[in-house]
Amino acid sequence: MSFKMNTKISHFDKRLNILLMFLTPVVIVAAWQIASENGKINASVLPSPFTIGGTLASMAQSGELFQHLSVSLLRVIKGYLVGCLLGITAGTLMGLIRKFESAMTLVFGIIRPIPIIAWVPILILWMGIDESSKVTVIAFGTFFPVMLNTVYGIQSTDKKYLEVAYSLEKSPARILLKVIFPSALPAIFTGIRIGLGIAWMSVVGAELIAASSGIGYLISYAGQLSQPDVMLAGVISIGIVGLLLDILLRAVERLVLKWNITSK
Repeated sequence: MSFKMNTKISHFDKRLNILLMFLTPVVIVAAWQIASENGKINASVLPSPFTIGGTLASMAQSGELFQHLSVSLLRVIKGYLVGCLLGITAGTLMGLIRKFESAMTLVFGIIRPIPIIAWVPILILWMGIDESSKVTVIAFGTFFPVMLNTVYGIQSTDKKYLEVAYSLEKSPARILLKVIFPSALPAIFTGIRIGLGIAWMSVVGAELIAASSGIGYLISYAGQLSQPDVMLAGVISIGIVGLLLDILLRAVERLVLKWNITSK
């Protein structure tokens, strides 16, 4: 009886959470629309949701929005993959080799707090305004969260598992692949998800400064033409694409980490 009651409460909580998740943005948009219609909000500064929605639909229908989004997304994929690869490699070395960690701690400690946007003009000076500078910015933004979480995951491996592996005289490579990496994967995936968000923000920042295409360029150009509806349509599309990418990555995480209850 108690189990059935708890199950019913659990299902009710899930449905309530789903309802709240969708209800909150609906209430915000409705309040925004009402305030716009009553003249409480200046339309030249913040257009109504209906106006932005119409602009978004028009840009999607013409293909302009998807054209800019596809350019930005391709840049993100390139830089993100490079940043993840370098971050996992560096994080693994730092997690396994204490001397390497000591050697890189001060260097990374100085570089990591520097905002990504500060590197954009420097990289443009070094590499020009072509794709390489933008991809490098994205890789740079991806690198640190992936690296730090990889270090944390590797160093957090349960010592008991390592003792058992050593007692069975397993090779270092087998211990790394069968014990350390599986244990570190949840933390690594956390870094990968954070890195994806930063990669998406990095490409927009780079495009705002120097680009002739991409969603950041679209927002910047619309700002120069005083088109707040186009600017906000671009901003909303960034949020939607970012959400979809995170959902996709979480699905991959659940697939890879079936054994890990915290990934569900």
